[in-house]
Formats: sequence, C-alpha cells, structure tokens
Amino acid sequence: MSAPYPKRHQEASHSNFIRQIIEADLMAGKYARRRWNGKPGSALSVETAPPDRAKIRTRFPPEPNGYLHYGHAKSICLNFGLARDYGGACHLRFDDTNPAKEETEYVDSIRDAVKWLGFSWDDPGGNRNEYYASDYFEYLYQFAEELLRRGHAYVDSLSAEQMRALRGTLTEPGKKSPYRERPLEENLKLLREMRLGKFADGEHVLRAKIDMASPNINLRDPAMYRIRHASHHRTGDHWCIYPTYDWAHGVSDALENITHSLCTLEFEDHRPLYEWFNERLAEDWTGYDGVKRPGLLQRPLPQQIEFARLNLSYVVLSKRKLVQLVEEKHVEGWDDPRMPTLVGARRRGFTPEGFRLFAERIGVAKSDSWIDFSILEDCMREHLNEVAPRRIAVLDPVRLVIENYPQGKEEECEAPNHPQKPELGRRKLPLSRELWIEREDFSENPPKGYFRLFPGNKVRLRYGYVVECTGYDPATDTVRCIYDPDTKSGTAGAETVKVKGNIHWLSAKHSHPAEVRLYDRLFKVPHPGAGDRDFVPDLNSDSKKVITAQLEAALEDAKPEEQFQFERHGYFAADLKDSRPGAPKFNRAVTLRDSWQKATPQT
Repeated sequence: MSAPYPKRHQEASHSNFIRQIIEADLMAGKYARRRWNGKPGSALSVETAPPDRAKIRTRFPPEPNGYLHYGHAKSICLNFGLARDYGGACHLRFDDTNPAKEETEYVDSIRDAVKWLGFSWDDPGGNRNEYYASDYFEYLYQFAEELLRRGHAYVDSLSAEQMRALRGTLTEPGKKSPYRERPLEENLKLLREMRLGKFADGEHVLRAKIDMASPNINLRDPAMYRIRHASHHRTGDHWCIYPTYDWAHGVSDALENITHSLCTLEFEDHRPLYEWFNERLAEDWTGYDGVKRPGLLQRPLPQQIEFARLNLSYVVLSKRKLVQLVEEKHVEGWDDPRMPTLVGARRRGFTPEGFRLFAERIGVAKSDSWIDFSILEDCMREHLNEVAPRRIAVLDPVRLVIENYPQGKEEECEAPNHPQKPELGRRKLPLSRELWIEREDFSENPPKGYFRLFPGNKVRLRYGYVVECTGYDPATDTVRCIYDPDTKSGTAGAETVKVKGNIHWLSAKHSHPAEVRLYDRLFKVPHPGAGDRDFVPDLNSDSKKVITAQLEAALEDAKPEEQFQFERHGYFAADLKDSRPGAPKFNRAVTLRDSWQKATPQT
C-alpha cells in the first residue's frame, strides 16, 4: 500500500512529531465531520453547513503591536506550510485584544510580511481567511455570560494587589476571593455594567472559577475580562472591557474551526486552561430550569501543540529589546537592515526562499536549543547563489594605468551573467587604458604567498589581458602596468602566459560611483546580554560601514530589491527605501563565505 503523504514529509527530522500527529488525526478521520459555512461561528451557526473542505486548519495569530521578526518567520512557514502540505487552510488572525498597543500600521506590515514570505490565507473553498480577535468580541461576551450562568465564572472586586496576595506561590495554594460565590444575578448585573462603562479601570474583573489550589497557577481563577477605557483600532470606543489572551485565544481557534493550534513552549502550561475554556463551552448543560442546552462550540475542539521557539545566536528577538534598540537609536528604525525583523531582512537583501529553506533545515523541535546565525546566512547564500546575476564592483578602488595601452582605445571583454547558467547569456565589459582595481590587489612589499600585483609580477585581469606591474606612483595613488596584447581571455593566445593571480577591474571611464553599505551581524557575541547582563555593550560597532564604490555600468539601472552577486565580495541588493532611478544604493545581504566561522565564541 502506498504512503498516504509525500515521502519527504515522513522523513522530515525535527518537525516529524507534528506531522505524525496530523497524519494520525487524518487517518483516523478525526476532523472529517467538521462543518464550515465560510466564516467562523458557534456550533449553532454550522449546524446545517456542508463539511469543511479544508482537511486541517492552522492559524498564525500575531498581536499587531510591532513588526515581525525572524522567529515569526519560522512560525509562518510552519503553520502555512503544514496547511499547504495537507490540503488545509491557514488563517491569518490578528490577536488584537490590547487596544493600548495595537495599530493599523502593524496590521499592514504583518500582511506584507506573510505575503513576502510566499504564503496566502485563502482556503480550498475560496474563503479569504483574514480574521481578528476583535471579530469575536460579541461572541466572547455572550459566552462569558453563559459561563456565569453555568457557575464557571464570577465578577471579582478585589484590587490588583489583593488578587496577587491571594494567588499563592508555586509551592503554596492560592486562597479564594470573598467575591467568588457572588449570586448569579449580581454577577450578571456587574458584568453588564462593566460593559457599559460604569466602572473605572481596575474596579472589577471577570474571573473563571476553576481551582485556587491547582499546582498550575494558570488555573487559579484566571482573569477573563478587564475594564479598560481605551479606543481600539477597529472597534473604536464601542467596548470598555477587553478579553485576556487566555480567554480569547482558545475560543477564537474553536470559532474558526482550527484543528491544530501550534504555539511555542512558553504556552505549554497554558494548555490546560485553553482546553478548560473550550470544554466548558462545548459541553451540553442542563440549567436550574431543567432545560438541556447544547454546547456552544463545535467538536472536535482544536488541539494545542507546543514547539520550541527560535533561539538564534548573534541576535535578540525579545520585543522589549528590539524596542530599546529602536528608541535608543542604536539602529535606524524597525527596517534597519541589521534588525532581525522581516522588514529589515527584506531591505537588507535576504530572500523569502532563504527563510523557507532555513525553516525547513532547522525543523521544529520539542525542546529549546540554539541555532547558529551562520545557518540562516548559509540558506541565504544558497538561494542567492542560484538566482543572483553576477556583476563587478570595486569596493576600495585604486587607479591602475596600462601604460602601453593606446590612448583613446576602448574594447569589449565578455563576462557571463551567471557561470552556472549559460542560458542567462553574457554581457560586455568595456576595457580602456585606465581602470579601477581593488586596493588589496596591489602591494609594494607583498607578503609570502601573495600572487596579485606587485612590481615585476604578472596577473590576469579577469575576462581581459595578462598585465605586469611596473610600479606605483604614491603622489597620484596610481598603480602602473603594461599588458600583453596576445593574452586576451577567450582568444587563442590567452593561455600562452601562465599566471597565478586573477583580479577584478572596471574601466574608470565606464564605471560609476555609488554608495554601498557593508552590513554585518548586529552583535559581536553569540548570546547578547547573557547572564542578565546589559545587552547594549555587546553591539558590534562594525555592523555597518558606508563606502563609495565603483560599480559596473549595468548596475546603474538596478531597481529597488534587485539582487546581485558582486563577484568576490558577496550578495548585494539595491536598497528598497533609499534607491532612486539611475542612482541605486546597495546593501550587502551576506558575504560569499562565513567570515565568523573561526571567531572565538564569546558570552
């Protein structure tokens, strides 16, 4: 019997435990009876709906209070990738339950980041699955009243300090609030008045009634609603109470028919609460009037599965630390190409294909571990090497004059656009008497083993002629040489003179100057701020160098985000923000090789 899913999925290393769960669920037909009428809703709303065409549903649920970072890229690739691989749908849901920190600007940036990474939130049925926790505020409120009626919640009037005093510790149980047994009618009256804005912030809170003696502190009567007189970016001033994350998240998953709710390990202790809320709402209930009422949520309920978050060396992914970097102006904004944000990565020249390869390569583990930043860089190199056309740039130029080359003469040499892809053709490189070469390609007093230009030595001008250095004029900062006209690359006599050195060059007349930013790792140590130290002293002072380079003429027309390999130097992209028509500025995305490999690890 053939395997039910592609072999590469069965052999996936770290992420296999999640795939095994999904495949077992599908083989057992666990979700086959779910119904879906094209939008989220309660069990009642899907009673007559057709079966869900999506075999699984996952979700990516960011809070729109900042820009996404590299860790979010891992989660995006995981959630959207699993939905794609198993004939499902992944929802983009904004967890907008905190009006004080959320803005439409962040919503737009998150949409753009997911699209840039190559994913869509449309599903097999043609639904555009973009949702917001705020879409469910009315559901959440009505469900909260229902939990009050079922004896699973109460309005607490203790102050925040009093609540903390009763909460207990990891080794001592909590104590019950004196308001825990409030009568139902009083609870309903207070909750409705909270909604109407009749109380000040913090005056009351709605809490779930679970177990104040539970060893899991999350189950000690957690808050469900807090009073907050704040305007929301979507609902305006309609609400004066806002649901907590733990209350809103699981219910939102259930309303959206989510099958597998994937989250990072810090939510493992929250899973019993996630399940408690959904189970209480999904179960049938017979009230004091003897009437049996059906569950409010469709079964089977979503299952929460935890995986290890991305721990990447040489960066910080804490939102608090990222905010500090921006506010203290250690970087030039959220889209600074050194920032580990997706807007910064895109501007730097990193590619969505590189991120997807990175996510596949590191897999998904059950326990925390560190991933070296070089793995991300290698993934970018691997993709850019495949797609980036080659161009020549002289980053630290010194003038070279071919003394026996006729004044005013010009000719063309040929260079491949991509050495591994002859179908991309070749381009013309003009050669003239005066050239630019890299300063490091000349030495008056060369060290042992130096095969480039020095007085009396011969090298090949890549794609051009063999030249012999005759001297250096310090007054004009000019290297002088003569050429052998019988050694042009591609001609019959090209190999008549053997040389060990091969250097890049550009015609001084035909090249053009441009700003180039040489970006490197933002931090100089693998674990910035390790041991609760201040992470700011660990910043790498050489993470950005701005130079004026001489570039091949073809680069003058580079469009923003267009990527190239500058031969010998690395992969570069025309800056998305600062480039202008005919005047691009280039950012180094990554060097050709890992320059940090031999560095001594520091902490």
